[in-house]
Amino acid sequence: MFGSKKNTKEEADFSPDRVNAPQNDVPLDTIEKGRWERLWPVIACGAGLFSDGYLNNVIGSVNTILGKLYPDEYAGSAASQNVASITFAGTVLGQLIFGWFSDHYSRKWSLLASTIILIIFAALAAGSYGAGGSISGLFAALTAYRFFLGIGIGGEYPAGSVACAETSGELKSGTRNRWFILFTNVQIDFGFVVSAIVPMILVLICTENHLRLVWRISLGLGVVPPLSLLWLRIKLKEPEEFRRETMREGKFPWKLILRFYWYRLMIVSAIWFLYDFSAYSFGIYSTTILSNVLGDTAPLWKTFGWNVVINLFYMPGCIGGSFVSDWIGPRYTLALGVFAQGIIGYIMAGCYATLAVPSHVAGFVVVYGIFLTLGELGPGDNIGLVASKTCATCVRGQYYAIAAAFGKIGAFVGSYVFPIIQKNAANPTASGQNPFWVASSLCLLSTALAIFCLPHIGQDTITTEDIKFRAFLSENGYDTSQMGVKELQGESVDSLSDKVVNEKPVEKM
Repeated sequence: MFGSKKNTKEEADFSPDRVNAPQNDVPLDTIEKGRWERLWPVIACGAGLFSDGYLNNVIGSVNTILGKLYPDEYAGSAASQNVASITFAGTVLGQLIFGWFSDHYSRKWSLLASTIILIIFAALAAGSYGAGGSISGLFAALTAYRFFLGIGIGGEYPAGSVACAETSGELKSGTRNRWFILFTNVQIDFGFVVSAIVPMILVLICTENHLRLVWRISLGLGVVPPLSLLWLRIKLKEPEEFRRETMREGKFPWKLILRFYWYRLMIVSAIWFLYDFSAYSFGIYSTTILSNVLGDTAPLWKTFGWNVVINLFYMPGCIGGSFVSDWIGPRYTLALGVFAQGIIGYIMAGCYATLAVPSHVAGFVVVYGIFLTLGELGPGDNIGLVASKTCATCVRGQYYAIAAAFGKIGAFVGSYVFPIIQKNAANPTASGQNPFWVASSLCLLSTALAIFCLPHIGQDTITTEDIKFRAFLSENGYDTSQMGVKELQGESVDSLSDKVVNEKPVEKM
């Protein structure tokens, strides 16, 4: 059931004898559609994750600004941690809610709901205000709005990424992994880069005398990405794979589902937890880390400028990883990237005393940037891909939501644990070293889990996984004829095959 590598012949075996679901016999990439018609749903479904990258990462710069504006009330207080971390709690809740909703009702309407939530609460967060001008009220309002913003971000994962994976099945074989990654993780990382550039430019424009304006505009610009996708998502249709395989018209056989997927889900969730524990914590506190390296006398724009350089290192890793994932497969790309990241992390920790001085800040940024690049090439690019392609379509939203929720729990835990690790260090050098020792050790653990516990994932894994799961359900007495939307239920092999035979040649991506 789990972990064995399947050969190409078996992946191509779509015999109706294997499953009581004749509509699966029609390959998605033979459906008559033009190039743009195949690609734009992938963009519409996945690109919303830009908001996750931007809104989660920009709070690191906002945290630094608020600490300068309110050194007594904010810096070192519980409010500082709450504002930075509360989004993760909302994201976990949003992932679970929208994961259930996207499987039981609709991918499209889940996406629309999460988009609207993002627009509303990104705007409210930018306008946070305490009653009567209260500073503590301001922090409380910002924390509350960031929590609800997290719910909207959470909806992008089980609805957006899952729908993106399903629609990518209509693209040309051999390119599907890269298109999925380019419009999911690359969007997150591009959001990281933009979220680093925006505060730097605003500080240069407004100067450090108007930092209140800087942090509000930085948060307010988070409204733009979801607003730009709203029209595309209104036009979006349900993915064809979802229409064929959904269980929304019948009952979900939870005992059989858990029996088939519990172990695989546990492994995927553990890898995601370990990755986000380090990745988001380093992202949020990278500005603070740089401040410690540059010293307290460095101007704020310079700290933000070096933060831009660090975030730019995400891009070659995530873009390069999208191609490597198609060449050697997600499993080995993930393992290769995270193993190399662990080695660089150990080097970073060992050389920290030499690198972490203002005169060597360029060397620090380069080594730290390579550390981040390798993380994106490996688990950053591929853990979402693994989660979206290692289970059947009918439960993909909930499966993905649980795995992603464990990732965000890891991020939430890491954002609290990292400051504690640094605070309890014996000296300033150890304060910088210890997070890298911890992160690198977790990288090696993730490598072992990926190599020994993840299954092979091919270009047609989504379709073959549906076939295997239908066969398992049939063998255990579940009536698979109730799967799929009503208009597809009972449709014969001949009628569906005729549709494909009579189609004109189509242009593929």
